Amino acid sequence: MIGVQELLTSVEVGMILGVVAIGVFTTFKTINFADMTCDGSFVLGAAVTAVLIRGGLNPYLAILVSMLAGGMAGALTGILNIRYKIADLLSGIIVAYMLYSVNLMIMSNSPSITFMDRSTIFSSSSMPAIVVVTLLVASVTCMMFSSFGLKLRAVGYNRQFATTHGIDVDRMTLLGLALSNAMIAAGGSIFSQFQGFCDVSGGFGMLVMGLASIIVGTNILPFKREPLLILSCIVGSIMYRIFINVALHSDACGIKTQNLNLVTGIIMIIIMMMKGGVRRNAKAK
Repeated sequence: MIGVQELLTSVEVGMILGVVAIGVFTTFKTINFADMTCDGSFVLGAAVTAVLIRGGLNPYLAILVSMLAGGMAGALTGILNIRYKIADLLSGIIVAYMLYSVNLMIMSNSPSITFMDRSTIFSSSSMPAIVVVTLLVASVTCMMFSSFGLKLRAVGYNRQFATTHGIDVDRMTLLGLALSNAMIAAGGSIFSQFQGFCDVSGGFGMLVMGLASIIVGTNILPFKREPLLILSCIVGSIMYRIFINVALHSDACGIKTQNLNLVTGIIMIIIMMMKGGVRRNAKAK
């Protein structure tokens, strides 16, 4: 069975990766853009943070720089899609593919960088990290209630409608992608500080994790308004980590660490099947 300490760790990691889920939510749900840059921008944020902290930079400033780098990666995906008319799915795949080499170059061609002996936001306690995550979530939530957020949501709902009402769809799409990947890079930065190292393959599966967190959160919390759905991403991420830890620590299930992807897929399928059943029952009534 999962212990108290492991449960607390699940909540902590869930909050950190909830920032990544918010980034995925921004593209897939808010602007309706199938962005695959996530896995690459997550490691980009972690790699930039690892190099900067090893170089003696303040860990909080390292998060900001990583967000800038992630935003640039997202903007590149947007440019490929908007200016050069490359499909959204393909443009994200291309950028994520290139980021693997970019991340290696940032890490001086080393597949892993350790900085456990350096000061991070977790050096004294986990409270500073919780504050940073809370500020990030609050900032994005407030942004979605603003005029900027309304324009982003209008682009996602109906691009033709947005264009008719004077919204620059291309510009908002570009800004949405930049914001999304900045958040994902921030998640990578904070998570790398939590671990004390950065691995070039550490972003594998982050997109699926983000989508799973969104699915879990939106089915647990009754929020309907999109800005409040951002909070469901955090809750979903925490619940997802708890589900995974319970499954991996259940002797009765006999599930091992190498079965993590299988467990994730099964959890997503079960939740989506339950959601489909609820919808069918609602229509029948």
